[in-house]
Amino acid sequence: MEIVIKVVQLLLSLSILVIFHELGHFIAAKIFKTRVEKFYLFFNPWFSLFKFKKGETEYGLGWLPLGGYVKISGMIDESMDMEQMKKPPQPWEFRSKPAWQRLIIMLGGVTVNVLLAIVIYIVMLSVLGEQYLPTSELKYGISVDSLGYEMGLRNGDKILSVDQKPVEDFATIPKVIILEQAKTIQVMRGEKEVDVQIPKGFIGKLINQKTADFISFRIPFEVGAFTKSSPAKTAGLQVNDRIIGINDSILTFFDQFHAAIGHFRNKEVRIMLVRGSDTLKLPVQVPKEGLIGVYPKGPVNYFSLKDKKYNILTAIPAGFGKAFDGIGNYLKSIKLLFSQENAYESVGGFISIGKIFPSAWDWQVFWSLTALLSIILAILNVLPIPALDGGHVMFLLYEIIFRRKASDKFLEYAQYVGMAILLALLIFANGNDVIKLFR
Repeated sequence: MEIVIKVVQLLLSLSILVIFHELGHFIAAKIFKTRVEKFYLFFNPWFSLFKFKKGETEYGLGWLPLGGYVKISGMIDESMDMEQMKKPPQPWEFRSKPAWQRLIIMLGGVTVNVLLAIVIYIVMLSVLGEQYLPTSELKYGISVDSLGYEMGLRNGDKILSVDQKPVEDFATIPKVIILEQAKTIQVMRGEKEVDVQIPKGFIGKLINQKTADFISFRIPFEVGAFTKSSPAKTAGLQVNDRIIGINDSILTFFDQFHAAIGHFRNKEVRIMLVRGSDTLKLPVQVPKEGLIGVYPKGPVNYFSLKDKKYNILTAIPAGFGKAFDGIGNYLKSIKLLFSQENAYESVGGFISIGKIFPSAWDWQVFWSLTALLSIILAILNVLPIPALDGGHVMFLLYEIIFRRKASDKFLEYAQYVGMAILLALLIFANGNDVIKLFR
């Protein structure tokens, strides 16, 4: 059921993005009185699931969910309708319009995708505001996994800055480290300020891990809930108990307990805990998994989260800011693919995209991810690859600058090359996903 929910969210999000992207081309074409022959969500080789005609345009739903398209009269596109191009140009055709109008039509899709992201952010900020955990609130410091430890961080470190720049939102620290290709992290370790030097080439390791779990917040271990068949609950532990150790070892924090309990698989241990004003020791049989079936309380029980409220007027500039930050961050991530060793292994296809959606439906997360994907779609479409909007834009800019139009035959061959490149990229990205499934 979780997979179904993820797939439904992915398809709904992509459908929204494709419709708005193609609507951008459609509206721009209509403004300049250019005929649009087809408007399709998803591709329809051989047959359509649904179609109808209104005016001069056929609207339909294809069966291959790899995008969508508008077929504009007199344009060399993925339909490769060269018969139409052999006929004399008509006033309503794309090829008959001035270069600047054709340029606006081709940029219509990416423009609408960026505007869609901005609108989503504005609405979300004005309705929900923002909530985040300030880095300064981490009074117990951080906890790190083996990768964070290898990077030079230690459990209990309190992060002061990254490359000497404070980071207000703790959740963004991994992203800042990776996208800015940070060299140092300043931490307070005990009573001493330490400058942690990130090892050379380490950013590539972080990219390939594809998770921010190498740094987390450190919290005491108070029982928040139990799993369905929890050995701890069977042994008598209760919600709100504060676990402080195993046998005679004092373990103050959750990360310490989690690391230690795995050494007692298939053994009985005595869990030390504080309940009210009493300190107790309860025998618990640790199963072969090395877990006792306890969920710790969340960070809201230990830290003060910061809330930012917006009205519609203050949400507008903030929405633009979030969208432009998203554009900048994605451009930096593309740069990383070419500057970090083995970073190409992090490239993913539809499986990777689907995994970012939660297993339970959450509209706030859904719209946040849709806004992000809208920005990604805009940037990828404007890349100067023939068959993408960016390829058409590249040839139109050439025409505007040099006042010479590329021949139809050249554009036809360029379209074939671009489609081959896109197919190769599609196979590579989704092939990466398949390989990861078997690792």
